[in-house]
Amino acid sequence: MRTPIMSPIRRMKPASVRYVPLRSGDNLRGALVMALSMVAFGLNDTVMKFVAQDLPLYQSITLRGVMVMVFIAAVAPRLGGLSLNIPAPARGPMAWRSLGEVASTVLFLNALQNMAMGDLSAIMQALPLVVMVAAALFFGETLGWRRISAVIFGFLGVLLILRPGGAVFGAWAVVALGAMAMVAVRDLATRGFDRHISSATIAFYAAAGVTLTGFLLSLVQGWVMPDLIQILLLATGAAILTVGYVTAVAAMRVGEISYVAPFRYTSLLVAILMGLLVFDEWPDLWTWAGSAMVVAAGIYTIWREAQLGKVR
Repeated sequence: MRTPIMSPIRRMKPASVRYVPLRSGDNLRGALVMALSMVAFGLNDTVMKFVAQDLPLYQSITLRGVMVMVFIAAVAPRLGGLSLNIPAPARGPMAWRSLGEVASTVLFLNALQNMAMGDLSAIMQALPLVVMVAAALFFGETLGWRRISAVIFGFLGVLLILRPGGAVFGAWAVVALGAMAMVAVRDLATRGFDRHISSATIAFYAAAGVTLTGFLLSLVQGWVMPDLIQILLLATGAAILTVGYVTAVAAMRVGEISYVAPFRYTSLLVAILMGLLVFDEWPDLWTWAGSAMVVAAGIYTIWREAQLGKVR
């Protein structure tokens, strides 16, 4: 029997969850690693938005993807090794995760070309709330009325950012929402992997799927001869993205999630700062207000989970 989605009191923890004793400084290390991961993703987005102004997008994705695969293979020995032989039980989750990775990357980068970085990142901040709702629907996780209220409050913040009928709302805002939904698919599919499948293997398959898709789409969009600066920028973006992949995994393995997770919102600050410095973009007051609502809802949800953990 599935656990009901809504319950006023959550007294039992899932049998699969085991709490590992913390060492001194683990929370601080986890927070720093999470912040580093978000900075890496934000810098990579900046590089891709800049390069794609002159170089076809799908060519950029392909070239960067090949470099990412090389970098992941290079660091794989430190991440549990790299195996291209996926056990049968993991092939379904791998297929779903790869689909989510490919679709979210293509949708996100297309939106990034046509939206201000701060606006796009603000919309993406609702991702933890989307994942939480999806986990309740598909995995039977319980949501109390307080956390459901936080979800509603967060989505009102998203509507404030989008402002149907305003300048931000449009086809590309819908594309951004699609990207967020596909990231949720990717994150939920990750739950289906056995611990024996290394993070490097998962990341490598994701990079391979994105690279192949980028190459196929580039055949339609066309290629141009990149100059040395563009190649160096793509190589830099690939190295930074590899750091983002690695640290995103490490952040969830060090410290308490309730302490580490709020530092995910570092990405919004990075996006706003890079948008201002590189592209002369500055979010308006409505985007700031909506972002504050989304971030507040997410942090409250994390805090509420920590409180529930204390009474289980």
